[in-house]
Amino acid sequence: MNIDLSGAEWFKSSRSTSGGECVEAAHLRGGMVGVRDSKLGETGPVLVFGPGEWDSFNDAVRSGRFDRA
Repeated sequence: MNIDLSGAEWFKSSRSTSGGECVEAAHLRGGMVGVRDSKLGETGPVLVFGPGEWDSFNDAVRSGRFDRA
């Protein structure tokens, strides 16, 4: 699947620091969400989530499923 990222407006979390090690996200067409490593910028790979996948991921983060033990 090819996703057009040329018009994507990337943003970082309001909790990000100025250290340059951030994850950026962008809302894409069709409810898709792109995620990338800010250090790699436009040349780096982008993970693209469908709306349901993004919701499931966020639910898992909020529930602590990815917390280190």
